[in-house]
Amino acid sequence: MDPMASHRRDLAIRAAVAQGLLAHDAPVVALLDTAGIRASAAALTGAFAAVTRAEVLHAFAVKAAPLVPVLRLLAEAGLGAEVASPGELALARAAGLPPSRTVLDSPAKTSAELREALALGIAVNADNLQELERLDALVAAAPTASPLGLRVNPQVGAGSIGALSTATATSKFGVALRDEGAREAVVRAFLDRPWLTRLHTHTGSQGVPLTLMAEGVRAAHELAEEINAKAGRPQVDTLDIGGGLPVNFASDEETPTHAAYARLLAATAPGLLDGRYRLVTEFGRSLLAKHGTVLTRVEYTKTSGGRPIAVTHAGVQLATRTVYAPEAWPLRILAYDSEGRPRTGEAVVQDVAGPACFAGDLLAAGRALPRLRPGDVVAVPDTGAYAFAHHYAYNSLPRPAVHGFSLAGDGTVSFALVRPAQTAREIVAEAGGARADALVR
Repeated sequence: MDPMASHRRDLAIRAAVAQGLLAHDAPVVALLDTAGIRASAAALTGAFAAVTRAEVLHAFAVKAAPLVPVLRLLAEAGLGAEVASPGELALARAAGLPPSRTVLDSPAKTSAELREALALGIAVNADNLQELERLDALVAAAPTASPLGLRVNPQVGAGSIGALSTATATSKFGVALRDEGAREAVVRAFLDRPWLTRLHTHTGSQGVPLTLMAEGVRAAHELAEEINAKAGRPQVDTLDIGGGLPVNFASDEETPTHAAYARLLAATAPGLLDGRYRLVTEFGRSLLAKHGTVLTRVEYTKTSGGRPIAVTHAGVQLATRTVYAPEAWPLRILAYDSEGRPRTGEAVVQDVAGPACFAGDLLAAGRALPRLRPGDVVAVPDTGAYAFAHHYAYNSLPRPAVHGFSLAGDGTVSFALVRPAQTAREIVAEAGGARADALVR
């Protein structure tokens, strides 16, 4: 845990109010702690350097925070990019990520996407045997520098959030290794394709224990050993072990750590780290979540059925998973006064509501907090991944501005605009505003 992270956050919240980033005409804004992001990147690279001398590409999962300045910051910290769509690839390229540090994964790649990736020399992990057949034709048609691999599903089980569990018996991802005849088909696919040199697996995600993640990696490593033994050469030279390290949303404590996971891998699959295989990781949430905070003003307060309710401007459009699945995705709420100072006082059980027009749009229900008042600031920490970068346009609510912040030695906070707030004009344009008569001609 970075002991200064909460201190930096408090200073940034106060500065955001003082400098007008959060104002009556801008009642919701998102902040990113650049020092925290750099620290997480360093912790990840250091964690694996401590357990292996093998070459490791840490490819940040772009879906976790698809913001070009964030990708550039992570690239400067030594990370690559894992992309899963043409849009994410475009973002990575805009951030200056070279093909050699980019990996394309997706269960539904088109022939055009595959052709572009091969032309660029980007690493590609095929999701299934049918995709391999497409690659057969593309590889035969034109030479490529792309490293090529196949994703497998070790079918080791689910975590506590079923929708995010990628290694169940019926997961949509990869070739299911325990299905009848599947393992033999995978081995044969490699032996028939000398250019197929990577194995990919991804067991981790929020709610998945580290032991299950490590079991999935061990299964992929054992399969690589089997393929190489039958090929009589080290055909599989790279293992892409995915990401998915869970995040603690209950406190500022950063647990589990990348270092703990790396040590567990060393104990569970020691041959993976002996230097014979290059490694690729695809962490996302664990690098960014702790370093993002949503700020919003309390617009009104009321009481309904004896329950105090604070109505804010942040809800389902930012914390979509929390609103629809609060038990699986609870978020902390921090209370500040109108000047951005931590609010004190007796805790009162209250709801913190968002602005959308449905009853379930709640950031928190029945939460004990100092009583909130109109004009107060509500801060929602741990939102740096899969939150404000993934806007949900309910009620045509605008995307908020995102600012990175840094702290000088004298405590001065500086902000850098990452993404401007969405305007009403932009909302109209996206909704076909230039084609108002399209259906009435």
